[in-house]
Amino acid sequence: MSETPEVRPPVVTPARVIIGLCLVAPFVAMLWVGSFAKTDPTFIGIPFFYWYQMLWVLISTALTVLAYRLWQHDQRSRAAAKGGAAK
Repeated sequence: MSETPEVRPPVVTPARVIIGLCLVAPFVAMLWVGSFAKTDPTFIGIPFFYWYQMLWVLISTALTVLAYRLWQHDQRSRAAAKGGAAK
């Protein structure tokens, strides 16, 4: 009867909040059309509307990679905490 209750790590952690922000940011940027619905400034002759969207392809890739790496780190630390608590 002297068993201690299992302590679970919190579901919402700072890492998971950052992961969520990394995944939501590209959607917000692309849905906010008023921020990029213009032609100036041009970049090497390409109107702003087009190069802004292409820039977000690269930014989205970087944010997705960051979110994935943070998720892996979060899962490893949870597994280590679960394994360490059981011993």
